[in-house]
Amino acid sequence: MKTIIKLALASVVALGTAYGAIAAEFTRGTVKKIDTKAKKVTLIHEELKSLDMPAMTMVFRVEDPAILDKLKPGSDIEFVAERVNGKLMVTQLK
Repeated sequence: MKTIIKLALASVVALGTAYGAIAAEFTRGTVKKIDTKAKKVTLIHEELKSLDMPAMTMVFRVEDPAILDKLKPGSDIEFVAERVNGKLMVTQLK
């Protein structure tokens, strides 16, 4: 019986993780400014539905500093923004 419960829990966790990976919502934006020293990027972005935010210009931290190497001012991008430890971060780029 314990084995069945463990398998059921493992399945639920696996499905939740898979759904989280699929659920990442990309948003379109334009790079306005890059601050490599502070690991931040200013983006003009469309509505961030997952964060319940309207379209605007705002500063984001980056989860991985290597993301900044892929950006240049004026570039149109698609990105995922998430709230990590209370801070808005760009976590993925397309």
